Amino acid sequence: MFEKCFCAGALCLILHIGSFAQSKLDSIHHLNEVTVEANHYREVIPVQRLEGKQLEALSSFSVADAIRYFSGVQIKDYGGIGGLKTVDIRSLGSNHLGVFYDGIEIGNAQNGTVDLGKFSLDFIEEISLYNGQKSEIFQSAKDFGSAGTVYLRTRRPKFTDEKHTNIVSYFRTGSFDLVNPSVLWEQKINKNISSSLNAEYIYSSGKYKFRHTRYNNDHSIANDTTAIRQNGDIHSLRLEGSFNGYVEKGKWHIKGYFYNSEKGLPGAIVSNVWYNPQRQWDRNAFVQGSFQKQMFKNYDFLVNAKYSNDYMRYLSLDIIPWDSTGHIAYQTLHIDNHFRQQEIYVSTANKYSILPTWDMNLSVDYCWNTLDANLVNFVYPTRSTVLAVLATAFEWQRLKAQASILKTFVFENIRKKNAYKPDDKQEFTPAVFLSYKPFKRENLNFRAFYKYIFRMPTFNDLYYTEIGNINLRPEFTAQYNIGLQYNKQFKQGIIHDVNVRADAYYNEVIDKIVATPKKGSGSGGLYRWQMMNIDYVEIRGLDASAQIAWNFSADIQLNTSLNYTFQRAQNFTPPKNKSEEIAYGGQINYIPRHSGSAIVNTAWRSWDLNYSFIYIGERYQNSANIRANHSPPWYTHDMTLGKLFKLRKSSKLPASALKISAEINNLLNQAYEVVLNYPMPGRNYKLILKIDI
Repeated sequence: MFEKCFCAGALCLILHIGSFAQSKLDSIHHLNEVTVEANHYREVIPVQRLEGKQLEALSSFSVADAIRYFSGVQIKDYGGIGGLKTVDIRSLGSNHLGVFYDGIEIGNAQNGTVDLGKFSLDFIEEISLYNGQKSEIFQSAKDFGSAGTVYLRTRRPKFTDEKHTNIVSYFRTGSFDLVNPSVLWEQKINKNISSSLNAEYIYSSGKYKFRHTRYNNDHSIANDTTAIRQNGDIHSLRLEGSFNGYVEKGKWHIKGYFYNSEKGLPGAIVSNVWYNPQRQWDRNAFVQGSFQKQMFKNYDFLVNAKYSNDYMRYLSLDIIPWDSTGHIAYQTLHIDNHFRQQEIYVSTANKYSILPTWDMNLSVDYCWNTLDANLVNFVYPTRSTVLAVLATAFEWQRLKAQASILKTFVFENIRKKNAYKPDDKQEFTPAVFLSYKPFKRENLNFRAFYKYIFRMPTFNDLYYTEIGNINLRPEFTAQYNIGLQYNKQFKQGIIHDVNVRADAYYNEVIDKIVATPKKGSGSGGLYRWQMMNIDYVEIRGLDASAQIAWNFSADIQLNTSLNYTFQRAQNFTPPKNKSEEIAYGGQINYIPRHSGSAIVNTAWRSWDLNYSFIYIGERYQNSANIRANHSPPWYTHDMTLGKLFKLRKSSKLPASALKISAEINNLLNQAYEVVLNYPMPGRNYKLILKIDI
């Protein structure tokens, strides 16, 4: 009943209020003193954004927490502050999502996913989510190489005429014994060059109360227990430094990043075992740079480069856990695995303006990846990838179009003699995007796109001991999208701005890569799974986003927004036996049919109040949509109250301010799981102090 009420309410609201996190895209926008210049073609592809004060007001600890408020997004969250958090858009899987940090992709050749929990929101200026690809042809070839992309743009230093130093510091504390200080120091070196240094430390015991309930097939309670989550602690340090500069008709930046953490992996609660002894150490470092310049009147040049070195250690102790009754539950194997991957990446982009409304771009990328591990019989793979894309963007009257064709070459090598390696690959993948504005005076746009793309199996998919499958085929995806966007601004009245957007889509996935239990694995463990291809998946969906901005007076502002997603993601792989027939046509694992979010933000003078709501409908743990695999819907309410204090008002000295915020998350203390047997925290609290000098 709740799900039906939510969906009906969502559809009604979508008809009356405007789109979420959209901006007017054919002009220059002033957002929190940041000027963004948009080119002719930026509006062609659907985009969702969170930026500035709206991003700061959310009850979000990491980038993954903020992305939950976008439509068409599913987050896999394994619980706690240090838990793994990955993003899946439109049911395509997290491996199809490219994550770009200040314009350069964050790579992971080992398993293909990016843990967004490692990135703080404190100094992220904007988060953008694109389905298909970004509406900009002047970019690297990698930007064209994913089914969807997330762009994280960090704060670029800005100074007044009299100010040469900015210092912003945060301190968070609250539930789970959280201690989280961070500081940003920005320095103006001269009129063209500035630097920034950011440091953040996180400690949390990760201990939180949770309720674990399991039901019989007749809906009677089989097990209902309240316990405290153990082995979820985290110690992490993140350091970032950058230099930013401008040259005549161009700009450049250099960034260094270092992340080091140790954390417990509390594991799934299975067989009535409540404690798991696994630990993980991560050390990630990269240096990247970018240079962009208009070389001639009609020619622009862009070069990106990056080197990254990532280390991960996974430890599972050889102990015998005890269940809640004091009996031996099972014995774990002693595992101590070390992984180190390196990446070298270079890219050039060349844009030529044939006409004021017609651009061409040629981009070529080279990426080198290698992985070392202490696994038995490991093959030590190296992969070289070359991507070349030819793209064009064109505008005629109220019609805008983009098209691209990407050629990808993949060359695989292994160091172990007499071991089999997959064949080298090369593929052409095209994309076409259209946008049409039928009325000159009304800001109504219709759009459509088609994109064909593929992803290679990761090193883990191919080579991980006892799990990898050297015969895996690449996974291909065809995306079809139609949609509309409408924006209306009002000069009078309490309603200031109304936006609405909606997109219907259809995706086909061929040779989807999944993990399945091997025959004879019995109760099984981590090393008794194997990667394989399933033939065919169809995904149909609707994304709708809405926003309305209110101006009640000079002192009171109110913003309301809503997201709704419908998805029907079905496995149509022909069954080979009776056991597979039950999964044919079933909704694929962890994809809800209905999901959504709502945000209400109000500001009065120096006070601000933010309320947010997230709803995830019923799901299944695999494509066999039977009662035993059913996961109930869940929803959470979060609230933040903040107060700004001016610390220095003298006109002769730089202004400074203190902001105090209090958060309550999971306000109704709902017991829920995003991933089966990984319970999430109940009601929890956070106090935040921010000083801006």
